[in-house]
Amino acid sequence: MVLSVSNMTKSFADRVILKDVNLTIEEHDRIGLIGANGAGKTTLLNIIAEHAEYDSGEVAVDTRTSIGYLHQNTGLNRQSAIYEEMLSVFSELKAIEEHMRSMERRMAILDHDSQEYRVLSEDYARSQAFFEAREGYQIDVKIKTVLTGMGFSDKAYSTPIFTLSGGEKTRLALAKLLLEEPSLLILDEPTNHLDFRTLSWLEDYLQGYKGSLLVVSHDRYFLDRMVTKIWEVSHQKVYTYKGNYTKYKQLKAERIARELKEYEQQQNKLASMQEYVDRNLVRASTSNSAKSRIHQMEHMERLEKPQLYDKTPNFRFTYTREPVKDVLLGEEITLRVGDADHPKQLLPTFDFNIRRGERIALIGPNGIGKSTLLKTLLGQNQLSSGEIHWGRNVQIAYYEQENLNLNFDNTVLEELWSRWPNLMESQVRGILGQMLISDDNVYKPIRVISGGERARLGFAVMVTEHANTLLFDEPTNHLDLASKEALEKALSEFTGTLLFVSHDRYFLNSIPTKIVEMTPEGLQIYEGNYDDYLEQSKARAMQAQKPQAQEKKPSAGAQSYHRSKQQRAEDAKRRNRISALEKQMEALDAEIERLQEEMADPEVAAQYERLQEICARLDEAKQENEDAMTEWMMLQEEQEGRA
Repeated sequence: MVLSVSNMTKSFADRVILKDVNLTIEEHDRIGLIGANGAGKTTLLNIIAEHAEYDSGEVAVDTRTSIGYLHQNTGLNRQSAIYEEMLSVFSELKAIEEHMRSMERRMAILDHDSQEYRVLSEDYARSQAFFEAREGYQIDVKIKTVLTGMGFSDKAYSTPIFTLSGGEKTRLALAKLLLEEPSLLILDEPTNHLDFRTLSWLEDYLQGYKGSLLVVSHDRYFLDRMVTKIWEVSHQKVYTYKGNYTKYKQLKAERIARELKEYEQQQNKLASMQEYVDRNLVRASTSNSAKSRIHQMEHMERLEKPQLYDKTPNFRFTYTREPVKDVLLGEEITLRVGDADHPKQLLPTFDFNIRRGERIALIGPNGIGKSTLLKTLLGQNQLSSGEIHWGRNVQIAYYEQENLNLNFDNTVLEELWSRWPNLMESQVRGILGQMLISDDNVYKPIRVISGGERARLGFAVMVTEHANTLLFDEPTNHLDLASKEALEKALSEFTGTLLFVSHDRYFLNSIPTKIVEMTPEGLQIYEGNYDDYLEQSKARAMQAQKPQAQEKKPSAGAQSYHRSKQQRAEDAKRRNRISALEKQMEALDAEIERLQEEMADPEVAAQYERLQEICARLDEAKQENEDAMTEWMMLQEEQEGRA
């Protein structure tokens, strides 16, 4: 067991946040921590990771457990350079390495038969074994692997941290934590600021992580791929479910149905017992029996009525006018940004068409122009070249990801009412109430409300516009899990046309019928959802790697014979090389094993010069083996491409 929480209760002032919580973390656990904003997730993490105070109960941590906690606040040394900060993780190993170099210099001038030499050689052997066991020779490889995976391949490693953006600092802090390899890794929203490629790398890396993982995330696709257990913080309790996020939804529904049935059965039983008491308490012949029922009722453990699902916004998108089949025709569109003197073209000129009822998702790397395309189609950005024609009867509603289309000086009520002045105040407040904005919150200026409330106000505006074509820019960014699913349900029921930008892979799996990927080379179109896109893009990449078949010419006789003969010779040469590499790797594996056994021999460990020779050859053999494996894999791929 890594950690246990027993009967833990935590309050702030008179408000109970967590009550009688019991949890355990075992070795290699993969746990997703979810719950509504304010439910107590961060409080629980602080108690587990930072030994924050709690009112009662016990939190026990195994003495061998090291805890690494990624805060939203990164905690990096702003004055360090990127590589220097990563190298600080290995300060103990680097100190041992320096100690070994110092011993090497001293041993080189000592008599091999002296007592001091023997003491030093034994110390060196111990240090060498410790350094090897902790992969000290792989420090540089580890750092570069993680930095590349986390998206820093295009950054100079000497870059000062204070020059990085907020998102880059968050990614760098995560990279540092991965290199530290704590036995319990705690991550708070680790997928923020990550593009699809980095997300995929992180998921693959974490799947091979040796320790336990506890992660807070609103990324349901990430939770489905990564976790095998869900902790849900809800109404002062923490519920545990085995399985990933999708399994959790099923198990939670089953738990609520079961607890509700048990509660109703007990209520019926209590009502029946009370009715018996009311009828029989005053009768002499049945008074004792009635008193017995009273005693049973007093000592019965009363079941609480299970808390049903938390309130979610009531998204309902409707329209009255049906547009033509060709909702949008865009021809020879060029996207440019920057001023007129220094324009930057984002991608090659392209056509962009939308048919009625399509659900199109725009994806692509940050800065490629996804939001720019939406605004250009809407006429908010000047069209550099080409033509854009919206079809007859098309009515558009647009959700801007930062809600900058709202007047931040207005109150919430004023913003919606100013758009629909003919409505009564009660009607406007009713619409806002459906978005969970009520009471005094409707009189707050938009600039002071939370990001989630601002997002829901943006959706309230869209709902009242009754548009048949909806455009969204990152619609799920400020929504909690329950609200995301409510939005997905509403959009699944919407029969109009959708065009949206999103990084939410679960959302991308649920809603679109077509994925349009924007790349520097242009638009790539994939039919289906996100999983279909992954499968099709992988197939396209594999197809692109295959050598292009040579065109047959009219005089095919001798030429085609010559070509096939040459190909057969190349195939034979490749097979021979593969066979030779396999024998070479087998021999190197045996040599590496022999060298490692020789290093472990106490007599050899006492011989400094011999030990140095072995270490040098071991490094060479490992590198030769790695090079041979790389060449072998490349040749195997070529061979498969020929098949």
